[in-house]
Amino acid sequence: MKVTIDLDADRYRAVKVEAARTDRSVRDIVDEALEAWLDATEAAEDRASADAALIEYRRDGGMAAEAFFGTLAAETKATYGSDPE
Repeated sequence: MKVTIDLDADRYRAVKVEAARTDRSVRDIVDEALEAWLDATEAAEDRASADAALIEYRRDGGMAAEAFFGTLAAETKATYGSDPE
C-alpha cells in the first residue's frame, strides 16, 4: 500500500543515507522501522498484561510454582509414605 508521510528533513536525509549505505530502499528502511516499533509495542503490551495477571494471581492468594510443587510432594509423601520416583 502506498502512503505519504511528512518527515523532518534531517530525519529523511538520515534514512536516505542509511538506505544508500546498506543498499536498500527508503521504503525498506521505513517498513523495517515500523515493524520493529509494532513488535516492541506488542511486547510491551504483553509484559503489562502478564504483570497485571501476576498481580491479580498474587492478590487472590496464588503461590509460587516452587511452593506449590513442594506442597504437592509433601502431600504425596504423607499419602503414600515415601517420595515419588
